[in-house]
Amino acid sequence: MTKIRMRDMIYIYNCYGGTHSSVLAAAYHLNKLPIHRVPTKEEILSLDRFNQLTYSDMGKVLFHGEDEEGNEVYTVGRGSSNVVIPAMRNIDLLLQERYEIDERTVFSNTSPTVPIAMTFGGFFSRALKVDTIGVPLLVKGAKQSHRNIIRLVEHTKKMAKSTRAKVLVLDNKEFH
Repeated sequence: MTKIRMRDMIYIYNCYGGTHSSVLAAAYHLNKLPIHRVPTKEEILSLDRFNQLTYSDMGKVLFHGEDEEGNEVYTVGRGSSNVVIPAMRNIDLLLQERYEIDERTVFSNTSPTVPIAMTFGGFFSRALKVDTIGVPLLVKGAKQSHRNIIRLVEHTKKMAKSTRAKVLVLDNKEFH
């Protein structure tokens, strides 16, 4: 059996479409957005993949960068499925066992941080292709949720460091 040694942790932030709250969480995790103030419209809209993914991108695990500890940060859109994350968890465990991978994975659900403005903004922009209504609502929602998303990212990192579980799935319902 081949033994693979990689980084200590992989973080995968997930939400419905994988293009709003999970992208914001990845950006905060990677220090691409300020944590001591509300981000500007320009900062939000300049994020790689923010409001850019489509329905066909759901289920794709997308790399966003490495954090200050060398851990990889990803996002994934899970759609309305309740089985995507459990399936990914089981595949992850299988691969870790089969290839003796020391790396741990944390799946963190960002959906509980989504305010109504972001929900409607995403619907108008991504589903209906009406950016003139959707984008301002998305920016408003991103600004409204910034503190919650920052707390969620901090919670995710804390939980990851407090366990030796091979795979950790955080539903984060307390952030709703």
